[in-house]
Amino acid sequence: MDGTTAPATRLLYFDDMWALQSSATVLSFQEDGTRQAVILDATIFHPQGGGQPADTGFIVSTGDEADEQVRFLVEDVRSKDGVVYHYGKFEEIQDQSKSHFREGKQVNLHVDEERRNLNSRLHSAGHLLDICIRNVSLSHLEPGKGYHFPDGPFVEYKGTITHDQLEAKRLELEKEANTLISKGAKVSACILPYEVAAEWCGGALPSYISRDSTPRILKFGEHDGCPCGGTHVSDISVIGSLKVTQIRTKKGVTKVSYSIDP
Repeated sequence: MDGTTAPATRLLYFDDMWALQSSATVLSFQEDGTRQAVILDATIFHPQGGGQPADTGFIVSTGDEADEQVRFLVEDVRSKDGVVYHYGKFEEIQDQSKSHFREGKQVNLHVDEERRNLNSRLHSAGHLLDICIRNVSLSHLEPGKGYHFPDGPFVEYKGTITHDQLEAKRLELEKEANTLISKGAKVSACILPYEVAAEWCGGALPSYISRDSTPRILKFGEHDGCPCGGTHVSDISVIGSLKVTQIRTKKGVTKVSYSIDP
């Protein structure tokens, strides 16, 4: 079975964003030159997408004896047409390594905790800024692209802020964000019918969400929710200190850059 015919991968982090281990069944093992990929029926690994980096970690075969186990190091994860590809390499090259990852074999998945936690905090911080934008009288700005990578995270909005307000709004946003972080609020994510999802998001969903879909909605406490397929913190307080490093407005788009404590 190759990736073009494999069924969509079940995303286990939709059920539990904070689980770091799971089990799955191998659907196929692929090689393209020097690149190797494992395709599973289900995964706890978050693929790169939605402004969030891919998880890393390892997949280990299961066996009756410890010396029968083979470890595949996951270096990158991508999704194509609903199928998740776990790219990487075997920790040790053995003649029988690939046989442990044949179709139907059972494996255990382990996500790198430190990387996942940082990615989740950065992603949650970006969505928290969406809430803060509304709270500091900038509700005319419409959320757009988000980049939640460690190397210079930012969120973009359609709309502008006058140049004489940029610094004042930067300080307001930062203060509001840290006020909400200090108060804390539970974070949840649910897959909902379209109409219910719209209610959770303040009465309307973005135009790119199909009316016949069941979107996954992220919610911070009692604040309006938003569609999101990523992983997040369990409580806003886990984000830690947030700094709005810069706000720029150009060509009808406002870019808010931010950082969090390591």
